[in-house]
Amino acid sequence: MDQASNDATLSTTLKARFEALRAAARRDPYPGIELRRSRLTKLEGLLRDNVEAFVAAISADFGNRSGDETRMCEFFPVFNELRHARRHLRGWMRPRRRATGMWFLPARSSVVSQPLGAVGIVAPWNYPLLLAVGPLSEALAAGNRVMIKMSEHAPRTASLLARLIAERFAADEVTVVEGDIPVAQAFVALPFDHLLFTGSTAVGASVMCAAGLNLTPVTLELGGKSPTIVAPDYPLAHALDRIFVGKLMNAGQTCLAPDYVLVPAGSEAAFVAEARRVCARFYPEMATTPDYATIVDERHYRRLCRLIDEAAQGGAEVIRLGPEMPEGTRRLAPHLLLGVRPQMQVMREEIFGPLLPVIAYRDLDEAIAFVNALPRALALYLFDRNPQRIERVMRETTTGGVTLNDTILHIAQNDLPFGGVGPSGMGRIHGRDGFDTFSHQKAVFHQSRFAGIGLLKPPYGRRFRAMVGLLLGRH
Repeated sequence: MDQASNDATLSTTLKARFEALRAAARRDPYPGIELRRSRLTKLEGLLRDNVEAFVAAISADFGNRSGDETRMCEFFPVFNELRHARRHLRGWMRPRRRATGMWFLPARSSVVSQPLGAVGIVAPWNYPLLLAVGPLSEALAAGNRVMIKMSEHAPRTASLLARLIAERFAADEVTVVEGDIPVAQAFVALPFDHLLFTGSTAVGASVMCAAGLNLTPVTLELGGKSPTIVAPDYPLAHALDRIFVGKLMNAGQTCLAPDYVLVPAGSEAAFVAEARRVCARFYPEMATTPDYATIVDERHYRRLCRLIDEAAQGGAEVIRLGPEMPEGTRRLAPHLLLGVRPQMQVMREEIFGPLLPVIAYRDLDEAIAFVNALPRALALYLFDRNPQRIERVMRETTTGGVTLNDTILHIAQNDLPFGGVGPSGMGRIHGRDGFDTFSHQKAVFHQSRFAGIGLLKPPYGRRFRAMVGLLLGRH
């Protein structure tokens, strides 16, 4: 069979699965609260019964990833979100009263959250379970049918999730798609009622173009160069401890990882010394410990090595914070890069690995200007206890979210929206915001039987003009 025939068969198969979802959504356009809760409970049961199978699959997809890290970073937030959704679902589904203009009283206005129908989710490889099942829980809470495209870079996780979903959900409730780039391209070309993509900015742009041909609304959860600012009087030991928790989790393969750090000029040597101590404490046997993740594949490993080499050739000081790693393991020790320049590739793209550029700043003006010169990022981390400086950074920088005096943890708050801004994404998920993203917010105006506005109709005479005069504010 030639490539054209393969593509046609693939497209037909995906369309059939999508049409089954859409037809089911039209048969039952507004699932009740008990059905939605039962689907969330079923999803939680699927995950709880298979924690160790997913831990093993994810580690195998990476080459090595800590099972403890997977339980903490993938299962804990998903279970937390499922519980939160079940607990608050009745309130989310309830129509929200809105104010009615005084001239239209005693009519009533409200907003009704209506399921969109058939929703598509494109999950990435770096947190393949969390970033598939987290949005799935929000879409199910909102009453939708869901089709998930898993990453080809996490094939074992994709296969396991596809099998378990097929065992516990009807094919017209939730379905999981596996496959490589042609499958992904056919997937995002389907006329979903909403499409969520999590991944790189470059791929996000192509996804948006494909979805635009169907006028499919999109939520893009992207990444970018998330900055960290350390204030002059903030304890370096605490800052480094929290920065490296966020940076080295999953070996830096996290969209919210600190991408570069701005430190007060003159503190670079102290920063490097403390960084060495922190890394040695976190990973005393870095070359062999199962706690430190490998880079997901050879292509990404080589890309990170090229970033290091290019920075060194451009005059940056490269400081390795761990041992030389065994050849062929795809383990990459954390590296600090001092003296980087804006034109270096490491400062022009999201790093997505255990490399941390360290940039000195003279005053807060310079730090803010540096952040604002780069495209708007997914997150900003500020280590500071001075309320005036904190308020200024909040006011004068724009990023998707902020964690103060720590890293990443704003994503774990169910009542906070999560998403980027500009190049780091569009739209919001998590909790009520995720429910709203996967719902149509329908405006409803309920007219009263005593409506005076009914007098404003032809034929237009003296009484009509007098009433219009009142509406227009004439005296």
